[in-house]
Amino acid sequence: MQASNDHILVFDSGVGGLSIIGHLRQQLPQASICYLADNAMHPYGLLDESVLINRVLEVVAKAIAQQQPDIVVIACNSASTLVLPHLRAQFSMPIVGVVPAIKPAALHSESKVIGLLATPGTIARDYTDELINDFAIDCDVIRLGTNKLVQLVEQKLAGEKIALAAYQQVLEPFAQHPLWPQADTVVLACTHFPLVKNELATALPHIKYWIDSGEAIARRVLQLRQTAATEASTQKSQTSATPAGDIALLTENGSVPDNLRQTFKNYGFEQINGL
Repeated sequence: MQASNDHILVFDSGVGGLSIIGHLRQQLPQASICYLADNAMHPYGLLDESVLINRVLEVVAKAIAQQQPDIVVIACNSASTLVLPHLRAQFSMPIVGVVPAIKPAALHSESKVIGLLATPGTIARDYTDELINDFAIDCDVIRLGTNKLVQLVEQKLAGEKIALAAYQQVLEPFAQHPLWPQADTVVLACTHFPLVKNELATALPHIKYWIDSGEAIARRVLQLRQTAATEASTQKSQTSATPAGDIALLTENGSVPDNLRQTFKNYGFEQINGL
């Protein structure tokens, strides 16, 4: 049973985490959601690991103190693969991360040739190697790391018109792999990428399955909230703030372009504040 005042903090470096908002609203329609974007330091894929860890801890800690969420979703692959242990050691509420959806991709793929589309940091992490070894050992996984696609998504959601050729250029390195014509599945291992899935599918028409983590994240959040409601429905901290409804927080809020403001509104965030 879901508590009526469930409050979820969803964090990403930019707009990428919006790709899971619809899944969360479907699974937890009564919950209020705070969307936190560290747009002042975007993109995370370009940061050194130590800088990224310290930055996420700082920004998320500030938002938790302000919002008092019941659960935190780190909707960023670059951050999740590095920062989750640090956050979980510091905070008592459940913290859900996002990892490349390699396991479901391996189950879906018929040809057993899979494209892995992510940021360069995620592509190179030991955690990604472990996922492939654990769940896709029978597959050929073709990796492509790109920060450019993240930038294209940010530009699109800010209202810019992006030509299909720009997406094709980003994806072109896939074609350099000799097994690429056999690929039937691509893992969208950055939360930004599902926001342009239609464009990617147009650029790569032979790909049958596009797999991301949005639905799995929402199911995990629902499971955790149901468990909490069952086990500790009367133990919610008396100092917790009453959620004020859906809100977006930006670390750089000096001037939000009208098109970006409309994008947040389209995802249910009428109010945009600075953190």
